Amino acid sequence: MNTVKTGSCIVERDRAEKSIKNPKFLSKFFSPQELKYHMKTHFSGDRIVKAFCCKLAFKRAMGCNFNGCKLNEVSVLADVMDDPYISLSGNAKLKFERENLGCSVSTCSSRHSAMAVVILYSKS
Repeated sequence: MNTVKTGSCIVERDRAEKSIKNPKFLSKFFSPQELKYHMKTHFSGDRIVKAFCCKLAFKRAMGCNFNGCKLNEVSVLADVMDDPYISLSGNAKLKFERENLGCSVSTCSSRHSAMAVVILYSKS
């Protein structure tokens, strides 16, 4: 596995949680699939802030390849072990597949901040 790029993000929880209370913010930055997932968790502040961090870290890892894509085309969901993973749609999916990339995600949080790291790697 060859590392292609990495992206990271750290946000202050209180600022992010204020933004998350705005429905316009939610629809602009989160996909319908994610909103459905977050409804099941009653919009858990910790989960949604980590998801937002993941999106920004993914965007940074993609760099200029993210141009023409939207953050609501990047869905951060959880598998059966509750580990985060990224699911893509639209232009983000097309660009990611064209580059033949794989993705690994890691998140963490404290009372005051949340952080995510995304590693993109070549599948070939």
